[in-house]
Amino acid sequence: MKKADGIVIYENLEEITGPSHSCLVVWDVQNGLVDRIFNRDEFLANLAPFIERLRKKMPVVYTLITPPPAGFRSSWQIYSMMRRFNVKEPAKLPSFMAPGSREREISGLVSPVDGDIVLEKPAASIFIGTNFENMMRARGINTLIFTGIATEIGIESSARDASNRGFYPVVVSDCVSSMDREAHERSLKNLEKLAVVSGSKDILK
Repeated sequence: MKKADGIVIYENLEEITGPSHSCLVVWDVQNGLVDRIFNRDEFLANLAPFIERLRKKMPVVYTLITPPPAGFRSSWQIYSMMRRFNVKEPAKLPSFMAPGSREREISGLVSPVDGDIVLEKPAASIFIGTNFENMMRARGINTLIFTGIATEIGIESSARDASNRGFYPVVVSDCVSSMDREAHERSLKNLEKLAVVSGSKDILK
C-alpha cells in the first residue's frame, strides 16, 4: 500500500479486496439466465459458498434485470431483443423477465437474505438508471467484486464503468458465466487488461 498526494493506493489482492472498503455484486443470477449457462452446476457450486463467506464481511448487492415498460423501450433495445430471440416482428417477442415469472426470480441456491440489497436496473451496467454509485460513495466503498451472468455483457460493461468512475473492479473468474463459453473466455481476457481478475479461492485467502 502506498500514498500519493494523500491518496491511498492498493497494490495487491489482499489490499484491494479489504472488507472495510469492498462490496460484492451478484449480477443477474436469475433463473432465466442460470438455466442457460454452459456450466450451471460448477458455477453455482463456486458462487454459493463465495457469497456466504463474503456476506459476513461486506455488503452484498444483487441485481435484477428490469426492462422498461412497453412503449418506453428504445428502438435499439427492441432491435437487440429481436436479434437475441431471432424474430422478425416486434409483436412476436416473448415476454422477458416479467414480474412474477419464475425466470425473473433469483436462483434459490444463491438467493439473498435479510440485509442484502436487491437492485432493479434497466441496463447492462449497474451504474445506469440506479442509485448504486451514490450508495457506494456513502458507504465508503471503493472496490467492487463482480460475480454473476453474463461475463461478456453486464459483468464486463459494469467493470468498465466501475474503472471509469475510479472504483477498483474485481472480477471473480470462476463465479461469472455466460450462455456462450467462447464469449465468456474472450471477455475474461479483455477484463484482465482493465480490471483485477482472480479466482474465488485466492480472494477468500
